[in-house]
Amino acid sequence: MHEGILFIISAPSGAGKSSLIESLLKTKPLSNMKLSISHTTRTIRPGEYHGEHYYFIKDYQFRNMINKKKFLEYAKVFGNYYGTSSQNVTQILQQGFDLLLDIDWQGARAIRKVMPKSKSIFILPPSKNELQRRLCQRNQDTQFVIAQRMDQAMTEISHYVEYDYLIINQKFDDALLDLQTIIKSEHLRLNRQKLRAKTLISQLLTN
Repeated sequence: MHEGILFIISAPSGAGKSSLIESLLKTKPLSNMKLSISHTTRTIRPGEYHGEHYYFIKDYQFRNMINKKKFLEYAKVFGNYYGTSSQNVTQILQQGFDLLLDIDWQGARAIRKVMPKSKSIFILPPSKNELQRRLCQRNQDTQFVIAQRMDQAMTEISHYVEYDYLIINQKFDDALLDLQTIIKSEHLRLNRQKLRAKTLISQLLTN
């Protein structure tokens, strides 16, 4: 069994990252994929479920996991902790699944240091105005929080150069196709195909 690929996906809030990931998981372009489920201390939102969207835990539980070094990365965002379990990531990849990791630029930077074989993708909105429109359209936050998210988005976007791939989500279907293409191309790299087609290659080269 070949180990899966860890795909890091980052974007500012409102860029459409969650919708793209949801659609990608339904299409499964080349291999089985799973979404990494993070731990968080934030309050659960309507329509969210523990163990499906996040592992919702208390502050003291999160801090205990930090002390036991159970996270590949963690951060405090808008007053809440978010973290990626090292054990969960390792197990899923070793089972041969690709893993999609939805984290910000700081988390992505931390993950790349400990997992250099991972591939990172950054998603951009088509404009500032469209980004703000999408944030308002969600009806999840106050105007004050939306202003905070816009400021945070500019910081997030400034780190796009640290990523392997860049997608502009102007038209959803086009952005989804770009994301699928990246996944497929990574599986077609020589080092992976050489292992997958080892028997065939040996037969072809036999006199």
